[in-house]
Amino acid sequence: MPRPKGPPRQKPKRVIADHGYDSDPLRERFKKRGIDLIVPYRKNNKARRYEDGRKLRRYKRRWIVERTNAWLGQFRRLMVRHEHLLSTYRAFFYIACLWITLRHCIRNTL
Repeated sequence: MPRPKGPPRQKPKRVIADHGYDSDPLRERFKKRGIDLIVPYRKNNKARRYEDGRKLRRYKRRWIVERTNAWLGQFRRLMVRHEHLLSTYRAFFYIACLWITLRHCIRNTL
């Protein structure tokens, strides 16, 4: 039997999301599937049954990934992907990373 098209389906070990996904039924559904949902509670949620401070440390480092994606989003050529060859796309990706690093270094030295 041929495999369906697309990437293979894999179950993640954990999902890190923001306050918008704070819901106990969602946490229970993920727990049944064996997925660890790491979401901080909203301020107005008084019953914090599933709060674990150790897991929320992962949430605090989430900004690194989001900030990097925002920096790369400034380069339209990477977002639209005009290049058909992966090698050309990868070269532009490396140039964008170099440009971001240089910009960061110049900003810190001034």
